[in-house]
Amino acid sequence: MVAPQESNRDAGAAPAEFREAVLGMRSATLRPEIFCEEMPAPQRIAPYAAALSADVTVDGLEIGTGRIILLHDPAGNDAWDGDFRCVAYCRSEIELDLVTDPMLTHVGWTWLMDALESHGAEFTAASGTVTKVATESFGTMGEEEGTAQVEVRASWTPVLGAEGLQITRHVEAWGELLCTASGLEPVPAGVAVLPSRRGQRGAAGR
Repeated sequence: MVAPQESNRDAGAAPAEFREAVLGMRSATLRPEIFCEEMPAPQRIAPYAAALSADVTVDGLEIGTGRIILLHDPAGNDAWDGDFRCVAYCRSEIELDLVTDPMLTHVGWTWLMDALESHGAEFTAASGTVTKVATESFGTMGEEEGTAQVEVRASWTPVLGAEGLQITRHVEAWGELLCTASGLEPVPAGVAVLPSRRGQRGAAGR
């Protein structure tokens, strides 16, 4: 769960469906390796917006980071094919030799599609990019090891299903993307995910 902050508009003035969606974002259960909290949402992309940021940490080392933004335009948006839109970002450290793998970008997009499907997060109009970046040092920094990262930038429109919008599922799918991109092993089937203590502690302050 996530510690809330004020959104870009007075929460009381926001439409009920947006307020409900924000509650759904806050109630998402993420793996203990993820520390997630609310961050200021962009002001000009849509009339209403809420955002979360997250870091993936293992043994004190940050191996991934990301954010997810929920946009809402009560009048609808033709480009979204709906009145809600999820915008997500993920960046993770990878082995340097993986940068040369021609399938890496395709696999990166598959991580997101599989995560949405596995969490039952219905969506449409998905789009995005996957970027691989390698950094090598030279000169007086030549002894430093090279590093590599993969970045996923994506957006999609959550679909209103029989049980409503279910934004929680979309946030949990984003959390799975973060962990998969960071190289964490999947949680075995039937094993409950315990939320991050840091995230849980923040949520208790609501």
